[in-house]
Amino acid sequence: MQFIKDFFVWINDAFFKMTWLQNLVDSLLVDVIKIDESGYLFKTLSFFMYDVVKIFILLSVLIYISSYIQSYFTPERTKKILSKFNGVSGNIIGALLGTVTPFCSCSSIPIFIGFTKAGLPIGVTFSFLISSPLVDIASVILLASIFDWKIAIAYVIVGLIIAVIGGTVIDKLHLEDQVESFVMQGRGEVNGEDVPLIEQTKKERHHYAFDQVKEIVHKVWLYVLIGVGIGAVIHGYIPQDIIQKVLGDDNPFSVIIATILGLPMYADIFGTLPIA
Repeated sequence: MQFIKDFFVWINDAFFKMTWLQNLVDSLLVDVIKIDESGYLFKTLSFFMYDVVKIFILLSVLIYISSYIQSYFTPERTKKILSKFNGVSGNIIGALLGTVTPFCSCSSIPIFIGFTKAGLPIGVTFSFLISSPLVDIASVILLASIFDWKIAIAYVIVGLIIAVIGGTVIDKLHLEDQVESFVMQGRGEVNGEDVPLIEQTKKERHHYAFDQVKEIVHKVWLYVLIGVGIGAVIHGYIPQDIIQKVLGDDNPFSVIIATILGLPMYADIFGTLPIA
């Protein structure tokens, strides 16, 4: 049993936390560039270089793998799956499908409109809409690589619960009349007939996954650099006791303050994780 535990710890350290990369960066800064490892500059540069390289490596690999999996879940197939469920079970399935579909918040909204026009229950579509940009495979594994698997799993569970509760509340309140008329017009008639699903070849799926890597990295690279840069400055130069006074356990409003600070930050989880 101990061997299995040690093996998974080694896997986590080598491939997710990349402790070897941290050692390599530190050796470069100390032995080659000759920076004092006890100073603020070393802490800042070590944090920045290690996190940037690690995030881009993980980001590329994980997006490729998850996108290949996600290629099986086209909007048409997702709609077909969701149409078989309603009520709380439908909300749960909608939330779960949101975690494995390749849709950010910008693309989730038109897909949500299409689902609603197709006659899917509004609660189910909202569970999908909430979950899709909030929880995905790549961000969860990246979260685990920076913090811990317990935190990553808790993040997933909380995200799914929020999506299910949100969809359920909207469904119970019968808020269909609050949806714009152009969305509800022809509801149940659009895509009423089954659309034949065009299966992709393995080569096409690999091309799709590679294109997703290029597209997403192109969209987030600046946010990653900014996020890691802010995190590096906080890590290297801002005393820990100041952060703890503002956002620590002794401040009963720390969670509220952190939430408010996060509102204006138009960045995805890849840019905000280093700050956290």
